[in-house]
Amino acid sequence: MPADLANLSEAEAANELMRLAKAIAHHNRLYHAKDAPEITDQEFDALVRRNAAIEAAYPHLVRADSPSKGVGFEISASPLSKVTHEVRMMSLDNAFAAEEVEEWVARVRRFLALAEDAPLGFTAEDKIDGLSCSLRYEHGKLVQAATRGDGQVGENVTANVQHIADIPQQLHGSGHPDVFEVRGEVYMEKQAFTALNAAQSEHGGKLFANPRNAAAGSLRQKDASVTAARPLRFWAHGWGAASAVPGDTQFEVMQQISHWGFPLSRLFQRVESVAGLLDHYRSIGEAREGLPYEIDGVVYKVDRLDYQQRLGFVAKAPRWALAHKFPAERAETTLEAIDIQVGRTGKLTPVGRLAPVLVGGVTVTNVTLHNRDEIARLGVRPGDRIVVQRAGDVIPQVVDNLTRDADRPAFEFPDHCPVCGSEAVAEEGEVDVRCQGGLICHAQQFERLRHFVSRGALDIEGLGEKSIAEFMELGWLANGPGDIFRLHTHRDELIGRDGWQEKSVDNLFAAIEAKRSPDAARLLFGLGIRHVGAVTARDLMKRFHELPLLREMAEQARDGDETAQNELASIDGIGPAVIEALGDFFHEDHNKKVWDDLLSEVSPPPYVVETQASAVSGKTVVFTGKLETMSRDEAKAQAERLGAKSAGSVSAKTDLVVAGPGAGSKLKKAAELGIEVIDEAAWAEIVAAAG
Repeated sequence: MPADLANLSEAEAANELMRLAKAIAHHNRLYHAKDAPEITDQEFDALVRRNAAIEAAYPHLVRADSPSKGVGFEISASPLSKVTHEVRMMSLDNAFAAEEVEEWVARVRRFLALAEDAPLGFTAEDKIDGLSCSLRYEHGKLVQAATRGDGQVGENVTANVQHIADIPQQLHGSGHPDVFEVRGEVYMEKQAFTALNAAQSEHGGKLFANPRNAAAGSLRQKDASVTAARPLRFWAHGWGAASAVPGDTQFEVMQQISHWGFPLSRLFQRVESVAGLLDHYRSIGEAREGLPYEIDGVVYKVDRLDYQQRLGFVAKAPRWALAHKFPAERAETTLEAIDIQVGRTGKLTPVGRLAPVLVGGVTVTNVTLHNRDEIARLGVRPGDRIVVQRAGDVIPQVVDNLTRDADRPAFEFPDHCPVCGSEAVAEEGEVDVRCQGGLICHAQQFERLRHFVSRGALDIEGLGEKSIAEFMELGWLANGPGDIFRLHTHRDELIGRDGWQEKSVDNLFAAIEAKRSPDAARLLFGLGIRHVGAVTARDLMKRFHELPLLREMAEQARDGDETAQNELASIDGIGPAVIEALGDFFHEDHNKKVWDDLLSEVSPPPYVVETQASAVSGKTVVFTGKLETMSRDEAKAQAERLGAKSAGSVSAKTDLVVAGPGAGSKLKKAAELGIEVIDEAAWAEIVAAAG
């Protein structure tokens, strides 16, 4: 058992299994149903292995929706018709080290009660990175083709595979079984993939991330003519339903499948020992870069079919087969430049521009350098020779700097935003450097304005993302949120534009005018100051009541005034991070200009908290775990409205804990202290009862 599992409580294990089930299902959906993965194969495998480790330690906690019980993903949203597999299409267990392969072989021997020196043969072949497909033949004629789907139900792609030359419509030879399902992988070769993307780019079509996605997207088409235009290949690696099996071993049956007209991997071999498996793995790994197709490992299978039958299956994989995965691919190239990108939250992210290099079948030109500290750790500068690693379909990472000692000055990370010129700083204890320009920084402006008018902030009805983008493009929101209240000056220009009629324009301006006297806490929250969420904004306004007084106190605190610092720190829930963020915001001249401009257009009244009597009035409430019907800030606001105090940690002063899924140490502490614990539904009843 991993050391961290030994310290994992049963409740924590159950919560982690829940999170893993949701995460793995999400990534399975992206990979199998949408052909659009967002994490690497290695990252996905790590999630699966963690789930398996916890389930092994706590077998009584295995969930009904456990990833260990499923294969692929349900294809309910597919435009193609469904096919139920007569014999389930299984997945494979993975190994990542030679020791794991040796242990697998030892388990097979133990299961079969074979002596150490008893003969035990295997087949081994490269594991192509394609889309699994099952081809059903009746009396030698192809009658149905289906993708794997969730293993039980797949998509009907019969019309599509008829355009793949490697798939015979009629089996070669004679004397075929009444029913025989050939199973294998539909794939696209590297060169064909490159040519397809070039053609797609020329015609403004969708570009594919890698050959596997291109193959999957090409096969899973409602219009078979699209598939016909794509250079797809197929090779066989097994079989499913069969009225008769033409051989006693995996090797014999695969040879017969080859005689029927199907390509097999040219690296398919029979070996007699663990050493033979590992030798073949190494030889395939050495040949990998020169292969015309993408592979991600080697598949081993026990050769004798009677042994396979005895070994049987676990939940989703055969005991008699194993996928030995390759480590992430690497390549050497030159770092030509380092660009700084500014995200919508102001984070400055360095991106390396590379001399193009092929890694894992994909031409790589960009690499993330993460942050200032990572650049310093690697010592990278433009001109360095670096090693990049790509482990799937994400932006690669730098794993080594080969010219670290070259005589070139270190890269200087900017201390001002390259977009707006505002200061760029990293808060104490954080590695990310952020632009302090806030609402005047064009890189952040759209997201900040969208937040400013959102439901939790000013809640201006009718001013959505599309409208904000349009007004920004027209230059009507160039100065920040104050310009929202001057949009009426563009009334005549707006009427008649696409989607804007006189009534809709007047409705929008009426909604804006209704916010000329906004709630001060909502206005403060809407400014998007770092660490100042909805609850924190209310806490600040409960103490200071008026925005000018808050600004004065924040500026004094930043200048070192201990009285101001103590005044802010005395507010429950306000810590050093909030105080520093407020000071940084008002220290920036651009932000002060935006603030003054906004307050010249709006007049928030003094902030007053209105509460109502409830079952929790005067009590201290702690929210923990994931809330599924509301945000944490909304829950805290509800508690405040009901006359309760919302705390961040459980103590002897806590009266009530509201626990959602994933509640951990706080739930345990509540149990130790004998504090009442309720779920989110019970909390909703308290809120409803208070009216």
